Amino acid sequence: MLGVSLHEVAILLAALAIAGPLARWLGISEVLGYLVVGLLLGPNTIGWSFSDYKAKEILHFAEFGIVLLLFLIGLELRPKRLWAMRNAVFVLGAEQVIITGLLLAGFGLLIGLSWQAALFAGLALALSSTALALQVMEETGDLQTRHGRLGFSVLLFQDLAAIPLIAFAPLFAVSAVAGAETHTPMEDVLAVIKGLGLIAVVVVVGHFVLDYLLRLVARTRVREAMTAAALLTVVGVTIVMQQAGLSASLGAFIAGALLAESSYRHQLEADIQPFEGLLLGLFFTAIGMTIDVRLFLDAPWIILILVAGLVAIKAGVLYVLGRFQGLEPGPARRLGIALSQGGEFAFVLFTVGYASGALTSEMTELLTVVVTLSMAATPILLKLEGLLSRRRKSVAPVYDSLPDNDGHVIIAGFGRFGQIVARILTAKKIPFTALDISAEQVEFVRRFGAQAFYGDASRPDILEAADADKARAFVLAIDDVEASMRTAELVRSSYPDLPIFARARNRNHAHRLLDLGITDIQRETFLSSLDITKQLLKRLGLSEREAGRIIHTFRTHDERRLVEDYKLASDLDRLRERARSDVKTLEKLFEEDAAEEVRLRELAKTEEGAR
Repeated sequence: MLGVSLHEVAILLAALAIAGPLARWLGISEVLGYLVVGLLLGPNTIGWSFSDYKAKEILHFAEFGIVLLLFLIGLELRPKRLWAMRNAVFVLGAEQVIITGLLLAGFGLLIGLSWQAALFAGLALALSSTALALQVMEETGDLQTRHGRLGFSVLLFQDLAAIPLIAFAPLFAVSAVAGAETHTPMEDVLAVIKGLGLIAVVVVVGHFVLDYLLRLVARTRVREAMTAAALLTVVGVTIVMQQAGLSASLGAFIAGALLAESSYRHQLEADIQPFEGLLLGLFFTAIGMTIDVRLFLDAPWIILILVAGLVAIKAGVLYVLGRFQGLEPGPARRLGIALSQGGEFAFVLFTVGYASGALTSEMTELLTVVVTLSMAATPILLKLEGLLSRRRKSVAPVYDSLPDNDGHVIIAGFGRFGQIVARILTAKKIPFTALDISAEQVEFVRRFGAQAFYGDASRPDILEAADADKARAFVLAIDDVEASMRTAELVRSSYPDLPIFARARNRNHAHRLLDLGITDIQRETFLSSLDITKQLLKRLGLSEREAGRIIHTFRTHDERRLVEDYKLASDLDRLRERARSDVKTLEKLFEEDAAEEVRLRELAKTEEGAR
C-alpha cells in the first residue's frame, strides 16, 4: 500500500482488531462491522484519517484477500467434486445472470436509461459479491448446506461471466470516448484463445509441478519458506491470469482446486488463512471508506428505492430458481438474500463502462453507492430472516408426538447406521422408537415407509417422552461426535441401568465413550473393512479358513489394543511408540498363527495315518 504511512497502518489494524469482535458481541455480521468502521474512517463522513485516494488504494490492495479466499475454497473442492457441480455452475449460474440482468435492464429502461446503458448496468448488477456472500454464509453456517453449495456454484459462474463483460464493455457504448481503446472482432477472438491457453498452462503446471515444488520446500523444514511458497503460488497464478486479462480470482480458484489432492493441502490452508482473513476484513473496511454519504444525502429516497429494487429482484430470481432446484422455502429464501447484493466486480465493470462510454460519470457514482449499500444490507437481512425463521419454528412442537412404549429399543440418529438396526428389529418384530434431529431426514425416510420421529435425543424431555425409563436398550447412532457425546452423557446420568450400544466414528470417539463406562462400541467402518479385506485375501489365493483366521487375529489384536490405548490416552509418547511397534507385533502374531496352522495340519495327518 504505497502512500499509506505507518501511523495509518496502525489505525487500520486497530480498526480490524475492534470491528470484528465488537460486531460479534453485538450479534451482527462481522462484515457489517467492517463496513461501519470503514465509513467512519473514510473521507465522506467525519474523515478521521483517510483521503479518497488512499481509500481506493487500500481497496485495490485488499482485493487480494478475495484471491486468497478463492484459493482456499479451491483447496476444499477436489476436481471430481467440481465436475459433479458442472450442472449447478453452468445451468443455474447462467439462468441467474441472464434472468436477473434482463429484469434489472428493464428496471433501468423504466427510469430513463438507454437500452445499451440499461443492459450493461443490469448485467453488472446481476453479479453478486463473492467475498461478502461467502464470508456471511460461512459465519451463519449456510456454506455447508445444499443452498450454500448452490450459492457457491452461482458465484463461481458469475466470476466467469465477469470476464467477457469486461472484454466486451465497448459494445455497450452509447458514444465514443476520447482515448478509449477499440478492438476488432479478430483481436477479441485472439484474446479469448490466449486466455484459454493460459488457463491450460495453469492446469498443467499445477497438476504436474506445484506439488513437486512444495515437496522440495517442505523437506527444508523451514516454516517461513513454506509460507512464502504458499503465497508465491497464489501471487504467481494471479500474475499469469492478469497478463491474459482474466480474473485473478478465477486463477486462484483453479490453482487451489488443482492442489486439493496434494498432501500439503492442510499446510497451505493453515499458512494462507491468516492473510486471507486479515485482507478480507481490510477489503470490507475499504468498501466502507468509499461510500459517498453526500450523494446519499442529496437523494436518499431515490437511492433507497434503487437499493430495494436491486435486492428484491435478485433475491426473487434466486428464490424461484432455488425452488426449481428442489429447495424448501426457507433455504431458497436464504440463498436469495445471501446473493442479493451487487458485487466487487460491479465496481470494476462500472469503471470499464465509464471508460468505454457505456455509462456516464453520474450514473457510475450513483450505481457505486447502490452496490455498496446493498452489500451492507445483506448481513442485516440475513439476520432478520434468521430471527423470523426461529420465531416460526418456535411455534411448532420441538418434537413429534411419540407413541407409548414398554420394553422397546430407542435408536438415536436415523441415518444409514440407525436404519440398518431398525430394519432388522422390524423384521424380528421388536418394537423401537427412532429419533433424529433433522426434520428433513425424518420426512425423507417416512416417504419410504420407515417409522421415525423428529426430536433431539440429547434433551431430557424428549428422552422422557420416548419412555427411556421403560426401554430395554439404547442404540446411539448419531453421526456428529459432539452431539453423540452429549446424548451419551445424558442417558448415562439419567438412566444408568439402560444398556447403551454406541456407534463410534473413530478411536478417539470410542475412547470418549469408554470414559463414560460404555463398552458396547462399534467403530462404524471397522467390521466392513475387515469383511472386504477377507474377500480380498480369498481372491489373492488364501483359503476361507486361512483368511478367516487372519481376520480374526487382527480383530482380536486391534480390539485389545483399543482398550490398551485408552489406558495410555494421556501419554502421547507411549502411544506413538506403540503405533510404531504395532506392525512388528502383528507380523509376529501372523507368524505364530501360521506355525500353529502347520502344527495342526501335521497332527491331523499323523492321526489319519494311525487310523
